[in-house]
Amino acid sequence: MSSVNKVEGIYAGVDVGSLASKSVVLRDGEIIGQAIIASGLSSDASGKSVLLEALANAGVELADVNHVVATGYGRITASYATKTITEISCHARGTNFLYPNVRTIIDMGGQDCKAIRVDGTGNVSDFAMNDKCAAGTGRFLEVMAGVFKTPLGELGDLALKATGHVPMSSTCTVFVESETISLLARGENPSNILAGIHYAIARRIAGLFARVGIESDVFFSGGVAKNKGMKEAIETVLKVSIVEPIFDPQLTGALGAAVFAQAIGAREAKKLVEA
Repeated sequence: MSSVNKVEGIYAGVDVGSLASKSVVLRDGEIIGQAIIASGLSSDASGKSVLLEALANAGVELADVNHVVATGYGRITASYATKTITEISCHARGTNFLYPNVRTIIDMGGQDCKAIRVDGTGNVSDFAMNDKCAAGTGRFLEVMAGVFKTPLGELGDLALKATGHVPMSSTCTVFVESETISLLARGENPSNILAGIHYAIARRIAGLFARVGIESDVFFSGGVAKNKGMKEAIETVLKVSIVEPIFDPQLTGALGAAVFAQAIGAREAKKLVEA
């Protein structure tokens, strides 16, 4: 893994999402700890809990940490953080840390989906976001998992078994749920229905990229990136090849937050040298 902008010390990033809270710990520019937990009712408590778990996994104490940056929808209540930064910027910086050749990012989280364009240093050059509807998000797939009575993590594998795609008339969560129940009752192949759902989401994502454009390399970040059926559908619809992850894609935002925390340390070190 990259040690770009290597800075001595321990830095942490926390990404508090609607479904999961994540944390990554860096020491001297290298990843030494990570954790993912389900988000609770309190964003602040969830952030603290996942940070402490990541630190424990790294074998360090909170007192050893130089700076913590928080991101995600729960960042506004992060009492433990030195600074808060938007998840778009953090996903961009985390992606650049691991995959410096990536210029386009697909980020699918619990409540939204983003199309992000970045430059060679991990700065955001353009983005488009769907946060008005649950379609194309982790919450949408969570609802579908309930309909199919299948663990969320197995939806993509089930979709990959399809022999065809059942067209979906809508990407609205409520309508797709109702349509799916009717299709199952009619005896349609569950895998074919799921494949149709995944392709419908991919076409919705294509609409975001129609606004910002696509440039290689392409990376898929967020928890939904673990869904192989979703990855295949996006690659087919967008006619792209997605970079294979070398690190858990669900942790990309937290990693980016840790990289930003490290940058704060670098600025402080520079000021001390110049003083």
